[in-house]
Amino acid sequence: MPLVYYVACSVILFFIGVYCLIAKRNMIRLLMGLEIMMNAANLNFIAFSSQVAEGAAHPLAHVFTILSISIGGCVIALGLVITIYAYKHYGTLDVRELRRLRR
Repeated sequence: MPLVYYVACSVILFFIGVYCLIAKRNMIRLLMGLEIMMNAANLNFIAFSSQVAEGAAHPLAHVFTILSISIGGCVIALGLVITIYAYKHYGTLDVRELRRLRR
């Protein structure tokens, strides 16, 4: 498949993630938007690494993508812990409501 398809899919995923970050107020949806954006960046990185040699992908891109996925999993796990704590403590997951309760 041509590189254009991968880049188009990556751009669409990235803008879906940006939309989730801008429009949504729920903390879980914000974390999902972050994960979608991270996956778009990983897809883009792998797609460009396959253009180095015809029919092969550069292994360094795979290593960086696996590291990015593992670090992203840790970040999302930490975000979910914070989300659970906020829900137990304040009873809401609305970011604007939590910001108002802080004052």
